[in-house]
Amino acid sequence: MEKNTRKELIVSALENGTVIDHIPSNNVFQVIKILNLDSSENQILFGTNLESQKFGKKGIIKVKNKYFEKEEINKIAIVAPSATLIVIKDFEIIEKKQVEVPSKVNKFIKCINPNCVTNHESIPTHFTVIDKESVKIQCHYCEKTTAKEHFKFI
Repeated sequence: MEKNTRKELIVSALENGTVIDHIPSNNVFQVIKILNLDSSENQILFGTNLESQKFGKKGIIKVKNKYFEKEEINKIAIVAPSATLIVIKDFEIIEKKQVEVPSKVNKFIKCINPNCVTNHESIPTHFTVIDKESVKIQCHYCEKTTAKEHFKFI
């Protein structure tokens, strides 16, 4: 009798929900955190360091019965500008799109300037994206610029 040595992990297809694909592997947990998926009641499947012909390594997150709002999609784009969103209904792909880095970012990133008014008063943060390629932002209030690797999420 011939033994089959091929091993596969079978993950069931989503009936309804969203797949976030092509996330840089080192950003998967950050995406989970900023979307509050770590405290979600929805079924969530994720993978990191998966092989990708396009990126070498990638991450993926599948969220059952969840469709993301524009503000949530903007958060994904800031952390993982290479991500693709795939919306699924009744096991069919309804929409597949590349996320786009927004031109404005409000309320979810903390200004790194300790003297900024947003760090001393209850004023929501407001940034302009000054470089969509490398994802650099500038504070509306103190004009301090921050690179993606220094973002602190609120």
